[in-house]
Amino acid sequence: MSTRRLPADRWRLPVAVLVLAALAVGIWDWLGDWRLGADSAVYRAGALTFLHGDPLYDLTRLSTLPEWVSLPFTYPPAAALLFVPLAALPSGFAWGLVTTASVVSLAVVVRVCLHSWSKVAGLTVLALVLEPVWKTLFLGQINLILMALVVLDVLVLAGSRWSGVLTGVAAAVKLTPLIFVAHLFVTGRWRDGLRALGTFVVLQGLMFLLMPHDAWQYWTQAAFDPDRIGGVHWIFNQSLNGLISRASDDASWSGKLALVTAAVLAVPAVWLVRRFHQRGQRLAALLVTAFLGLLASPVSWSHHWVWAVPLVFLLWVEGQRIRAGVVFLFFASCVVMLVPNGGTTEFGWGLGLSIPGNAYVLAAAAAILGLTVRELRRPVF
Repeated sequence: MSTRRLPADRWRLPVAVLVLAALAVGIWDWLGDWRLGADSAVYRAGALTFLHGDPLYDLTRLSTLPEWVSLPFTYPPAAALLFVPLAALPSGFAWGLVTTASVVSLAVVVRVCLHSWSKVAGLTVLALVLEPVWKTLFLGQINLILMALVVLDVLVLAGSRWSGVLTGVAAAVKLTPLIFVAHLFVTGRWRDGLRALGTFVVLQGLMFLLMPHDAWQYWTQAAFDPDRIGGVHWIFNQSLNGLISRASDDASWSGKLALVTAAVLAVPAVWLVRRFHQRGQRLAALLVTAFLGLLASPVSWSHHWVWAVPLVFLLWVEGQRIRAGVVFLFFASCVVMLVPNGGTTEFGWGLGLSIPGNAYVLAAAAAILGLTVRELRRPVF
């Protein structure tokens, strides 16, 4: 049954209001000195540091950061180049611009999942309730923007001469989207995968010309030091590495065990991706890759789990309304924020707190394994 299309002015107005509201909040943040957007301040500081010719990775705190932010620049060198437009803006307004772009990106993802503009504005607002989404906006993170780039690239631009480029750009800003380059290869889109990989390599290679010391330091040291972005055992690191670090009191072998576990889990995940893709379930295949990436990454903060948004809408569109509601409530519950944490608290959880404390990790791993069992039982025609 086709979805009734609304007149253009009927859907453009609420979406425009939503975007303008996000921009207005950004302006108020700037004028009122609300100090929102610690991460967007880091993006801006990284761009300023690049423009000044100062080192990006030698210090734990960039000198161009506001006094109330004390974070290192942890992104690839190409990110500093792509963040340059933020350098021209005051720190507070930079958060507003990133937030506005994030709201637009969220609306785009909702639109792609629903194949209709008719309810985009309302459902975009509803998605703001999800903990990964509102935390992304609060911090001035770019998770929603990167997700939109990948969704557009994999699901909308497939077959075009530009397919793969947006995924390569996303990976150049943050390494974790590299898993979607692998997704393109696994699903047989070799040209798109090579285009994505080429875009990533060209952008990183450009930084060796523009800032060779920083590029060399990133790829030989900073990229392999997850502790630069905080303790990996902290509850908000909802990855296999975080789970095992918490369970082992941050043992020296925890990272290696996490990699082995991720590799084992990748076997059924890759099989699921290929199976879904062959059936034409491209969004389902993409989501398996996304959640595998969240599990496998050394650090997946809870706000990285914005892929819950397309998951909810996929289940809803497929008529699995109860499951969609359960997933929505799960990510809206802020379960990982309700468990005691900080310092060494996670090491003393015990089984009772370890389950909610690792909720995102356990749910994603169980979903991949559960889908595998279901698909194995499904007859092949």
